Amino acid sequence: MIEEVTDAGFAARVLESPLPVLVEFTATWCPPCRMIAPVLAELAQELAGRVEIVALDVDENPRTAAAAGVLGMPTLALYRGGAVVAQVTGARPKAALRSWLDPFLPVVA
Repeated sequence: MIEEVTDAGFAARVLESPLPVLVEFTATWCPPCRMIAPVLAELAQELAGRVEIVALDVDENPRTAAAAGVLGMPTLALYRGGAVVAQVTGARPKAALRSWLDPFLPVVA
């Protein structure tokens, strides 16, 4: 299961993280969000120590979603060093997400 973040905890959990953080901007009413959730959970396990993956419900946390310019769900935004370095909207297969993420993640020796 992916940890949920809120407007109140977003800066500490995402912007100040020493690791890259993939934020899924999601909503309970969003079918593609429900489809991608298990894929993100698998990636979180596979990429542990290289990236954190969290979810933010846009209906419950509109301030952060608005500040990020999120217009569609799911939006996946990869934050590194407090800034967005990559962003996609829409559900993607696991292999496509992995290929999208890999160039931005630290290499494990």
